[in-house]
Amino acid sequence: MTDSPAEPTPRELTLEARVEALLFVSPSRVSISQLAQILETSPREIELALEQLESTYASRGIRLQRSNRSIQLTTAPELANDVERFLGLEETTSLSRAALEVLAIIAYQQPVTRPQIDSIRGVNSDSVLRTLLRHGLIEEVGRTEAPGRPILYSTTEEFLAHFGLGSLADLPPLNLEQEPVLKNDSEMVEREGDLEES
Repeated sequence: MTDSPAEPTPRELTLEARVEALLFVSPSRVSISQLAQILETSPREIELALEQLESTYASRGIRLQRSNRSIQLTTAPELANDVERFLGLEETTSLSRAALEVLAIIAYQQPVTRPQIDSIRGVNSDSVLRTLLRHGLIEEVGRTEAPGRPILYSTTEEFLAHFGLGSLADLPPLNLEQEPVLKNDSEMVEREGDLEES
């Protein structure tokens, strides 16, 4: 009777495979330094492994989503419709125009205060900010030293995932000369230099 082949040990698997396994089971983003510490290697080696994974995923349904020095596995943004149908999310309530307006201001100006947002919009944004906070698309990141110490708001990782962005660097460039463009519900539009959705 022949012995069955031995299972490969973690050391025999590639670093990319080991990084992929950790990202797969992680419920949230993982820092590169955490991965390096757990896998007992250098951050540089982790970066090289991530580059290999990104290359592998380029033609697959999975992507690496980066935020600063943290990484998370996500589905490919171009498959959002398939994923939403599969998860039964096609009836999800879309954000109002006002919410998208505020979200765009925060995305491009962050960190930004409510008075600054109100100044740009010309109306009070309290209720819209509460809605965006409830949806987890923005978060409070501190306070300014100005009178009244207004709260500073920034976008979250949920914002990136919601719009299929790998990082804030993927936001469309501002074009303050462009007229408002209206597209269908599934497309993002640019209005007065802000990221919008009709």
